[in-house]
Amino acid sequence: MKIDLSFKIEKEILDEMLSSLKTTNEVAERSGHVGTHLDVMDGEFSIDNIITKGKIFDISHIKTGEVKLEDLDLSSVKENDFILFHSGILKQYGYGSKEYLSTYIELSDELVNYLIEKKVSFIGVDMAGAKKPKDHPRIDSHCAKNGIFIIENLVNLDLLLKETLNKSFTVYTFPINMSGFSGLSCRVIAEV
Repeated sequence: MKIDLSFKIEKEILDEMLSSLKTTNEVAERSGHVGTHLDVMDGEFSIDNIITKGKIFDISHIKTGEVKLEDLDLSSVKENDFILFHSGILKQYGYGSKEYLSTYIELSDELVNYLIEKKVSFIGVDMAGAKKPKDHPRIDSHCAKNGIFIIENLVNLDLLLKETLNKSFTVYTFPINMSGFSGLSCRVIAEV
């Protein structure tokens, strides 16, 4: 079974999100952050990370504040894994809505650093970011400097969670082949 974890961008959504931008460079940079994308932060995506093993964790019971290391059993996390966090925020509020952009469950620095130490490939969330806006660029850059990319705005994590209960799965990640940008649109597919 294949599950598409990528948010489908309709032309109207893209037009609306990019309409206030004035230059081609602004449009190109911002378009890399629309829909499902990885925050590459001027780093380079390695094609070795196209196929990874996935592990999903349900954080939907945490409604405010930070997800701390002690909130989860991460003992099964291994090097090169794609770690996904299901919060339910995108499904509940809808992509791009005011509520979606202002409802934050943050991944604690301790949790992110643990995943960096484990040398995972990706951290995926069904939220606008792993941190609130003021810390968003900092955590993205911190991860990217360590060769790990945060992928935001994932969908169908509730279905993936249900289908993979105690099962392993594979994740295929295909970002656009561009460099010099802080974000890259991507397609993410899970195979159970």
